[in-house]
Amino acid sequence: MPKSVRDILSMKNSKKITVLTAYDYTTAQLCDKAGIDILLVGDSGGMVMLGYENTIPVTMEQMCFFTEAVARGRQNAMLVADLPFMSYQASKSQAIENSGKLIKAGADAVKLEGGLEVKDTVRAIVEVGIPVMGHIGFQPQTTTLQEGYKIQAKTKDAAVKLIEAAKALEEAGAFSIALEMVTKEVSKIISNSIKIPTIGIGSGPDCDGQVLVFHDVLGLYEKIKPKFAKRYLELSGEIVKAITSYKNDVVSGKFPASEHSFSMDKLELERLKKEVE
Repeated sequence: MPKSVRDILSMKNSKKITVLTAYDYTTAQLCDKAGIDILLVGDSGGMVMLGYENTIPVTMEQMCFFTEAVARGRQNAMLVADLPFMSYQASKSQAIENSGKLIKAGADAVKLEGGLEVKDTVRAIVEVGIPVMGHIGFQPQTTTLQEGYKIQAKTKDAAVKLIEAAKALEEAGAFSIALEMVTKEVSKIISNSIKIPTIGIGSGPDCDGQVLVFHDVLGLYEKIKPKFAKRYLELSGEIVKAITSYKNDVVSGKFPASEHSFSMDKLELERLKKEVE
């Protein structure tokens, strides 16, 4: 059985929560086999899977497509899916409707960006029975439009605002909050100030859990290499080498060899030769 909201809440102050993004069936199976607690179908899939410059163009249809694939591949991990840009900002009813689409696609919960300005939306989604993960700090859908890629909560005033946002999301019913590119000191204060788990990405070691993009962990995405993303492998180079070897084998005639081919029964082959002759 997949992990539930209750399971994730119980890990607060007892065990670090592991989160990775996933966008397809095969990746979901691998992450699940490794024991990852939460699979996040992030709108980052628009960049690493579809080649967009940022997450803004991602649609609900695409998020549902990714979510369905991941849902078929996971067994034990909780599945959280992102609400993409402008899928929840217009109205509470819009937010509820689109959250429902992700749940029907196989998600256990949804994630949306924003603090005080979305607390009523979070409450509305939770009240219809859909768990919500909040997301504050750097918000890829909108922060880049205003200030670009910047570390969050570097000043006292900015820190206070973020702490208030976290408390407001908890009060609205969020079961956890992602903190992105927040100074480690403020992330620690937030984690100690609320009863729900914090999931850090570029926000220091004191969050209750950590999330990274699957492609960053394996060194598959070369366009952006965030400072906070630890690359455990550099697979892109190895994959190119393997594909180049395949190409060279085909061109030279080394592939396919006899062990990669199938043969007719000798008697049937003789009969065929007589027929075609």
